[in-house]
Amino acid sequence: MIKSTTLFKVGTGLAAIVSAIAFTTGPSLAAKKPAIEVVTHAGAGGGTDVNSRMMMLRSRRVLKQDMVVVNKRGGGGAAAMNYFMTRPADGNTILTFTVGHAITMAMGKTKLKVEDMAPIARGTNDPQILMVNCKTSPYKTPEAFVAGMKKGDKIAFGGTHTGTIDHITAFLFAKKLGQPMPKYIPFKGGGELATQVVAGAVDVGVLNLSEAGGPIDAGDLCPLVILGENAMAPIPKAKTAKSMGIDLVLSTTRGFVTHKGVDPARVAEMEKGLSKAMKHSMYQAYLANSGLDNTSPQPSGPWGKQIKFMVGEFGPALKAMGLLK
Repeated sequence: MIKSTTLFKVGTGLAAIVSAIAFTTGPSLAAKKPAIEVVTHAGAGGGTDVNSRMMMLRSRRVLKQDMVVVNKRGGGGAAAMNYFMTRPADGNTILTFTVGHAITMAMGKTKLKVEDMAPIARGTNDPQILMVNCKTSPYKTPEAFVAGMKKGDKIAFGGTHTGTIDHITAFLFAKKLGQPMPKYIPFKGGGELATQVVAGAVDVGVLNLSEAGGPIDAGDLCPLVILGENAMAPIPKAKTAKSMGIDLVLSTTRGFVTHKGVDPARVAEMEKGLSKAMKHSMYQAYLANSGLDNTSPQPSGPWGKQIKFMVGEFGPALKAMGLLK
């Protein structure tokens, strides 16, 4: 069971800490080195903004350098990426890079390229999960659902908005099973989507665990297929696509990059600092509150490969979906 109420209380406490600490500049740190700009595409309080601030809580201490958030909203991350490109490659700028940035990059809406970035570390990784209505869905097991997809059952997928990771997930999952793009109905957010799956508006919802804790606890939503590397303890009946022979791993993810031209020694210093900071109990509590575990933070190697995979995979997918010329 996912203890949603407990997690909410923990999250409320963390939010208060973020507000109290993230906006505070330590004069002793600022006096020694210039502040590191952490560029995000989200407004204050958004998921990416909070993730950035949670990373900063301990990183500024480890690196002995102050850090400040720079919010640049607009264009699905394009404004943040374009601003990042104007900053000097001196190791004092970090871009919080998300799956949304990868989509925007794949669509050619920014001049920033994968080769312009030096990955530092991943911060969160929330696997895409295919969920159905426990009471009304004919698919009671992951195997039954996959079998239905393979034989061409008319299954309506729901996700958040159009041209998003949810939309791409529906397309790529069907493609892996030899099927065309299924019917896809977009909703405004994960909460609304979860509600609509329960209401029967769609057959399957492309959701993250953090979006669906309540309905899962209530026995209304049943997670079937996890598009992640590993099974997830809170949903033991769900199986990974890979365990069923479907080679597809997709996540809502966030991590940190700097400029490619930064001194490798400085990049290594930043990676060591951020990685150590994200092992702290405060950041780990934030992950737990989000329905994630300690596998979310990853070093630059795996994170860099994930970035390349997302950008490389999303472009052709969006083109095949008719969303990119």
